[in-house]
This record gives sequence, structure tokens and C-alpha cells, in this order.
Amino acid sequence: MITRQAPRCGVQAELVPVVSVAGRSVTGSVARVAHVGGRVGAGAGRRAGFTLLELLVVLVIIGLLAGYVGPQFFKQIGKSESKTATAQVDALSKALDQYRLDTGRYPSTEQGLGALWVQPAGETRWWGPYLRKAPPKDPWGRDYGYRAPGEHGEYDLFSLGKDGREGGGGEDQDITSW
Repeated sequence: MITRQAPRCGVQAELVPVVSVAGRSVTGSVARVAHVGGRVGAGAGRRAGFTLLELLVVLVIIGLLAGYVGPQFFKQIGKSESKTATAQVDALSKALDQYRLDTGRYPSTEQGLGALWVQPAGETRWWGPYLRKAPPKDPWGRDYGYRAPGEHGEYDLFSLGKDGREGGGGEDQDITSW
């Protein structure tokens, strides 16, 4: 009997002589294969692993969890974008107020929020920059709207929300300074 270890696959093969019905040995051999460490032959026992039914049950459970958790997760992302926009509008409002304290007025609509970062031409009482970096875009990648004088106060500072249009509700609601 000849036994060989197959390279890199962890399988052991045993060559066994083939016996005919009359009890005579026939030239040639048949390989019996078993995993290393297991028993060789028909009595090797049941192989370890999962049945198809077990795998399907696990997939159904994962699908149910994803169906419940997924929408909750994405709802939180929408809320966090709105909260981020509200915090940025508040921070920009404070920077605008500081600009007004130094210069005596708010930047014009033409100067925009860039006046908080770069000194406008001809502005002698500018003591900025009033922001640590250039004015941010809203969480949806658009510039914040700014008007001075505003329709709702000395200035209007706003983001049009996720949809980029005035009005709306939920994630599409406008974020304003007034």
C-alpha cells in the first residue's frame, strides 16, 4: 500500500489494489482520498460544513436585519446633514456679526461670504479673517445663500436643503438664519 501527501491542499491519498470477484488481484489501483487527520475509507464519517437550509436561514435573518436597520441608519444620516447645516449657518452668522462689529456694516451681497475670509477692496477697518478657512459649502455640496440687506433682517443666510429648491420638508427643508 502506497500513501502520499498531496502538496498544499491537505488531502492524503492511499493507493489500494483492485480485487476482482474471483479474489485475484488485477493490475492497477484505486485511490481512496481523505482529509489529513481524518480516517481513510468509506467510514470516514460526515464532513464538517453547513447545509443549504442552514445557509438560507442565516441569509433570511441577515436580510431581515438589513431591512430594519438600513432605513433607520439612512434616516439618521439625513438628520445629521440638517444639523450640520444648522451649525454652519450659526457659525457663519457669528462671523458676520464680528465683521459688522469691526467694519460697521455687513458685507454686501456682491462681496458675499468671501469677505469673511479675504479682505474686500477698499475696506480699511477689516480685521479678519473671520473664519479659520474659506466659507464652507453646505452638506449637499452647494454654496450657502447670502443677501444683504435681507428680506428677513439685516442679512439672509440660508441653505436650500437637500433638494436645492426653496421650501420643502424633512431633509428638503431650507436651513435659514432667521
